[in-house]
Amino acid sequence: MTLSVEARDMLRGVNVATLTNCLLSRGLRNIFLHGISPVAATAENMVGEAFTMRFIPAREDIDNMAAYARPDHVQRRAIEECPAGSVLVIDSRGDARAASAGDLLVARLKARGAAGIVTDGGFRDVAGVANTGLPAYQKQTASPASPIIHHAADLNLPIGCAGVAVYPGDIVVGDREGVVVFPAKFAEEVAREAYEATLYEEFADAEIRRGRSIFGLFPATDESRKQYQEWRKQQGKVTLPR
Repeated sequence: MTLSVEARDMLRGVNVATLTNCLLSRGLRNIFLHGISPVAATAENMVGEAFTMRFIPAREDIDNMAAYARPDHVQRRAIEECPAGSVLVIDSRGDARAASAGDLLVARLKARGAAGIVTDGGFRDVAGVANTGLPAYQKQTASPASPIIHHAADLNLPIGCAGVAVYPGDIVVGDREGVVVFPAKFAEEVAREAYEATLYEEFADAEIRRGRSIFGLFPATDESRKQYQEWRKQQGKVTLPR
């Protein structure tokens, strides 16, 4: 399934916390990548389909810089094959003793139009990674070169990242709090629900700032929903974004 332009735009305007609520109502609990943080705060959410890469432990006779230079090296292929608009999600087994990628690889992803990169390991050259402007999420910084610890094994198969199952084509959304991954089949309905919830929270925040009690406002009631709809009209927010 391909994420529509409308859904992509709506997901850029909601936060991960709201998405976890929407997904919980559909029975999805293990969708937040715990312990993963952005390298640098970004003004806009990371949104895209998952393109996956899996590391296994390195072995000394095959993991070296000579092997890394080969054109068929899986890590280098991941950078050149990740589709535009997608997020490269890396299974590093939660191991940040060596880098999952560095600034030049991330810069190439950015140049190719990728939407972001996520690892449950770490990046090296993090100042350079941040300067690329590509949303990048990691467990912690890792300066040593990848082959010391990691062997890039395969591409675009189901993986685990930070304890969450990630399937190729899953929807990946990141903000300043972290990253959520969920099945693409829920994308359109969840995007609309989360967008509506975000607007309601904006309304509720305005009411609270005016001195209103949380009771009868959050969670929403039939009466507060009517007031919210009137507020939307007054704010000119009567249609969903395109």
